[in-house]
Amino acid sequence: MLELAITLIAVFGALGLICLAAAMRVIKQYERGILFRLGKITGEPRSPGLTLIIPFVDRLHKMNMQIVTLPIPAQEGITRDNVTVRVDAVVYFRVVEPTDALVRVEDYRFAVSQMAQTSLRSIIGKSDLDDLLSNREKLNEGLELMIDSPAVGWGVQIDRVEIKDVSLPDTMKRSMARQAEADRERRARIINADAEYQASKKLAQAAQQMADTPTALQLRLLQTVMAVSAEKNSTLVLPIPVELLHFLERGARDGQPTDRQPADRKPEKPEEPETPEEPVPEIAPAQEPVSPYLDALTGPPDLGAVLDQPPERVTHAEGRPEQP
Repeated sequence: MLELAITLIAVFGALGLICLAAAMRVIKQYERGILFRLGKITGEPRSPGLTLIIPFVDRLHKMNMQIVTLPIPAQEGITRDNVTVRVDAVVYFRVVEPTDALVRVEDYRFAVSQMAQTSLRSIIGKSDLDDLLSNREKLNEGLELMIDSPAVGWGVQIDRVEIKDVSLPDTMKRSMARQAEADRERRARIINADAEYQASKKLAQAAQQMADTPTALQLRLLQTVMAVSAEKNSTLVLPIPVELLHFLERGARDGQPTDRQPADRKPEKPEEPETPEEPVPEIAPAQEPVSPYLDALTGPPDLGAVLDQPPERVTHAEGRPEQP
């Protein structure tokens, strides 16, 4: 009998240990336990630590209370100003009511993901391209509000929503680049024109000062020569201003000595050297023509006489034409 009692005690002890091991559950610090007893939620969510359940009757479901990072796939849409873009984002959320997250929605992660994609498409259609590129904080707040409204009933709290990237077509990128380049060129021209205007004022004042003091022009010329010669160039082309030439001409005229003689004294003429006189050749008087034929040859031609001449004429040995 004693041995039988000891055996029964050992068997019941082993069964008790097995049941105790089956009834023990450990809940981690970042988890909460939802207890289902015969399919019904019993009590409040179990806190972290060691908890006991009834084996084969209770079922403990653990819910993660950490912040979940959920990337939203890139969504393609058309903005309000008719530009096709692709936008992707990321959602940070966590479970605040484990019972609602487990009971009210089948898969709260999938539900939040689909709601985020739908809200992102809606935000793209309501916004302009400039808002997507430069005013993302306002869009993030609107997107967070759109996702958080239905997620409150699921026991989920949306902590933050961030738009990660906005992809534009290549043609739109080139157009925006040309626009930015044109804007920068316009500002550069305005700045350059303003600088030229200010420089022209200073140059006008400098020119007025140089006109009052001509010596300043020489000093400026010497400064220019020194600045150019510092470059150690082999050839130096230096323009000389006309004002400097006028200044030098006036200086030379003022310093020229006076060579005028007194009015009562007549200037002496230089003596010319004596040259022997050469005999002047005598020119014979012109002789009158010997005959009227020679007069006709030496004088002006008579058109009527030329026309009345025969086509052929016989000349003598002396070269005179034969009389008709």
